[in-house]
Amino acid sequence: MEEARHFIGGAWCAPASGETLAALDPSTGQPFARLARGNAADIDAAVRCARAAYEGAWGTLSAAERGRLLFALAALVTRDAHTLAQREAQDTGKPLKQARADAAALARYFEFYAGAADKLHGETLPYQNGYTVLTIREPHGVTGHIVPWNYPMQIFGRSVGAALAAGNACVVKPAEDACVSLLHVAALAREAGLPPGALNIVTGFGHEAGAALAAHAGIDHISFTGSPQTGKLVAQLAAEHHVPVTLELGGKSPQIVFADADFDAALPVLVAAIVQNAGQTCSAGSRVLIERSAYAPLLDRLAGAFEQLRVGPSGADLDCGPLISEKQRRRVRDFLDEAQRDGIAVAARGRLDASAPDGGFYEVPTLLRDVPPQSRLAQEEVFGPVLAAMPFDDEAQALALANGTPYGLVAGVWTRDGARQMRMARRVRAGQVFVNNYGAGGGVELPFGGAPSGGARQSGHGREKGFEALYGFTVLKTIAIRHG
Repeated sequence: MEEARHFIGGAWCAPASGETLAALDPSTGQPFARLARGNAADIDAAVRCARAAYEGAWGTLSAAERGRLLFALAALVTRDAHTLAQREAQDTGKPLKQARADAAALARYFEFYAGAADKLHGETLPYQNGYTVLTIREPHGVTGHIVPWNYPMQIFGRSVGAALAAGNACVVKPAEDACVSLLHVAALAREAGLPPGALNIVTGFGHEAGAALAAHAGIDHISFTGSPQTGKLVAQLAAEHHVPVTLELGGKSPQIVFADADFDAALPVLVAAIVQNAGQTCSAGSRVLIERSAYAPLLDRLAGAFEQLRVGPSGADLDCGPLISEKQRRRVRDFLDEAQRDGIAVAARGRLDASAPDGGFYEVPTLLRDVPPQSRLAQEEVFGPVLAAMPFDDEAQALALANGTPYGLVAGVWTRDGARQMRMARRVRAGQVFVNNYGAGGGVELPFGGAPSGGARQSGHGREKGFEALYGFTVLKTIAIRHG
């Protein structure tokens, strides 16, 4: 069985404690590797190596040189995309086609930020006569990155790629449930020529290695993607040292479908937005709000699509894979059991394929109808393939339903009415709004994050992806020169 180590200072390191933890294949429930169980000592070693790199070989590179190294890393990711996809599919349970898309997205993130590295410009500011005032952007220094298990490669790319392009040295703590693909990326970073210590990866449990990273006095910025509950703890730990934090948290994202929408175009997108990665996506379209006059016919079509969905092991490459763990499967089952007790009707379910092993963490996609807006199912993030459908009568009610949760991450609006498109896009509370589409194919260039207004704070704050992420990984410095 493979035994992985930490990647610290450009070398593979055994855990300080000598302890390991098992990596489980969600498709079978069986271990396939042993991972280093990191603790505060490992995190401290990684932070020290990152600081040395930032003050030395990495920090002295020009922006153009950093960009060239990231381009080299992107090329290596493309070269090893098949291997990376296989490792991530086994580690997370997602179908191979999704893992292949994630590997392609990882390469794209590195390409995008490689090209942007030398384009972080400051400004010259008009001021009093006799002064020249300018601003420059500088890296924070050493950044910490706590990466979740649902999209290890993608979230690593959008967070670490931006931080490296901006000139920071990085310490990464992947989720204990899924990190083998990122360890492969670490090897590629060394092959690409990144100086030792520019990128460091410490594996282990969140309450041990993750907490130590968030609390470390040598970290200058934290990027966290995960649950609102854990995000709150990370922010509290970072606040002890006044460390800024970017939080990308949960979502209960609505898809708002008006009667004039193109149902043929909307239907496959509505299904994919909740089934992708078995619904384990912060931006999953987990609520579908349908104008009442179209409610019954569209719900019938959705039910027919759900009944055709097949669930199986990652290697079978079906519509949906298993959930990440037995713990997550129990969570999803708890939501469904509560919905049944509350009398919420099941409109349709997918089916488990005969290829699914008995020990896997499977849950079939489920469509629920007439979900009460204040029910737990409509208010809380399930993080599974469960779609809640509810009707609305007019724009005002659609907005009330869409904005009626503590989340504000993503929303979809489906209508042919141009004026309505703009009204809804402006008034719905979300960091991203998609009109007659959802997700825009991933959108490496598109700023992403929560809209913490009107009580929608559970989706976090700050921005990832696009140029906005680069701004978040830098500090603006003002220089005023008096020359007479």
